[in-house]
Amino acid sequence: MNTRGPALMTLEEALQRVLDAATPLGRSEWVPLLQADGRVLAQDVVSELQVPPNDNSAMDGYAVRAAEVVEGQSATVSQRIAAGHAASPLLPGTCARIFTGAPMPAGADAVVMQEDVEALDGQVRWLKAATPGTHVRRAGEDVTLGAVVLRAGDRLTPAGVGLAASLGVAQLCVAQRPRVALLTTGDELVMPGTVAPRDMAPGHIYNSNRFVLSSLLQRLGCEVSDLGNVPDSRDATVSALRDAAERHDLILSSGGVSVGEEDHVKPAVQALGSLDLWQVAMKPGKPFALGRVHAEAGAPACHFIGLPGNPVSSWATLLLLVRPFVRRLQGASTDLGLPTPLALPAHFDWPRADKRREFLRVRRNAQGGLDVFPNQSSGVLTSAFWADGLVDNPAGTTIAHGQTVHYLPLADWGV
Repeated sequence: MNTRGPALMTLEEALQRVLDAATPLGRSEWVPLLQADGRVLAQDVVSELQVPPNDNSAMDGYAVRAAEVVEGQSATVSQRIAAGHAASPLLPGTCARIFTGAPMPAGADAVVMQEDVEALDGQVRWLKAATPGTHVRRAGEDVTLGAVVLRAGDRLTPAGVGLAASLGVAQLCVAQRPRVALLTTGDELVMPGTVAPRDMAPGHIYNSNRFVLSSLLQRLGCEVSDLGNVPDSRDATVSALRDAAERHDLILSSGGVSVGEEDHVKPAVQALGSLDLWQVAMKPGKPFALGRVHAEAGAPACHFIGLPGNPVSSWATLLLLVRPFVRRLQGASTDLGLPTPLALPAHFDWPRADKRREFLRVRRNAQGGLDVFPNQSSGVLTSAFWADGLVDNPAGTTIAHGQTVHYLPLADWGV
């Protein structure tokens, strides 16, 4: 008799299946520029002007014809040009006092920094020669007329929002936020604030997953509906899933997808749709469920994802698998996998090789290396708060002090 469990799925295979199951929602809305940060563009942004609109000075100094600047000789200052003001053509043999961002006068081909002149009464004496093009920003060197500056599928950053503003754009067409219903399961879970620590019943714990997952989903740009903790009964679970499927694009649950007698999420999802259970070769976070739920026969399907119940497992699995799924729903075209790792030295020993690919909670130290949190248990949420990144450690691999490892900064995930 074969007593071995199902073969473990690689993270790459699981990620590909997740992305294949996620179809962009295709819903969009226009938002003011000040509300666009973090959103995913639904339409290209095409420039209707060139940036900068004209040649301008990159320095405070003097606009000149470079050929007329001879070290030791003097020139008359014929005009003063500040940013936002028009310039007159530069008279031969003269220079123009000019400030950063001000338009270059016709005839001028260089700017001499004010540090390289000696200012006299209405004149300047050149302390060094000039070269054509020095300290001049050319028209259109940043953005050309008709260029696609931001593309549909790009996730907007503060710099992207500022770039849109520099083109005169006041609002952007972005993908609507995915509507995600979040539910947790387990009669042992207690909401903070409802029971004092000293009054907790034996075997009960506070529900931390609810807050970790909701916060992460909001950072990913989701509109989150908190369905609370569902009682450990099949009828209650079916009812919660059916109601959520009517109004959401994704239902995300934590816990309840294993084979225990009190794990009711699996049969409830199967009763309302379909469910695939995976064993992913990663640590933390081996169990993962992907399926679809229908509020009623013939109704559009709502995606379902079930995460493991241990706090660090659900946290890590959301980053590694749910995050790309949500970004695909938003129509994102990039950043759908792991961040690009940094090669950094491990300032720790990891002598226990695991058969699964490990994601170790680590933190950079003042010496430029990585420290590891001493307790890597999937139930120790302290490790996730302490860490500023993860070491992506291949299956069957030990780590010796000083060895170069692959470091994934949590900041690259936005957490």
